[in-house]
Amino acid sequence: MRRKVSRGRGRRRGRYHELADFKSLNYLALISMKYGIDSNDFFNSFVEAWGRQESTCGNFSIKCRNKTRYNAVFLITEGFKVVAQFPISKQILEETSPLKEFAPTRTSRRKIHDRVKIENPRIVDLKFGMNRINLKARVIEISKPKSVFTRFGGSVTVMNVKVKDETGIIQLPLWNQQIDTVAVGDIIQVENARVVIFRGERQLRVGKSGHVSVVKKSDGVLKEVS
Repeated sequence: MRRKVSRGRGRRRGRYHELADFKSLNYLALISMKYGIDSNDFFNSFVEAWGRQESTCGNFSIKCRNKTRYNAVFLITEGFKVVAQFPISKQILEETSPLKEFAPTRTSRRKIHDRVKIENPRIVDLKFGMNRINLKARVIEISKPKSVFTRFGGSVTVMNVKVKDETGIIQLPLWNQQIDTVAVGDIIQVENARVVIFRGERQLRVGKSGHVSVVKKSDGVLKEVS
């Protein structure tokens, strides 16, 4: 019986059989290529963050967000900009210079932008520029609704809500029909949001394609703050 041999471009034969491992190496190779970073130094910074929680490589900050028995999830930022977030298996992290001879595929080089979706972020990890954010948090404070004028000459009603998880607090503006849907103490699910900076503070913005829903109602009484 003839043995099939993989001829996929960019994949090192005989070493990485798991698709997830190949994707992780592909991401790392793409980023190091795009930003002109030495691949060995780049990989070693992930190994350092794996052991010490955080590390740096050039202008990048690398944070190990979560560790399991089999892999770790890393967040890469450059200042306030999120570069990427993805898991790397323990098998790869225990390798010696796995990026040295790894070349990303031609197709993935063309698609380096928008390759990574940030999944299951915590508030402490939210950075300016992150989008497609899905987040569950508790409403801890609600402002009084107020009318504001838009650049198109109309007006909308906005209410600022502060939400909290186990890692931090962030402000979430709600607009028009969204205002009457939440109360202090509710646990809400925010979907397809983005992170912006408004008057020097982070905000989680939900546009037309986003959604806010209550997953658990509070037993308390609505509290408004000025």
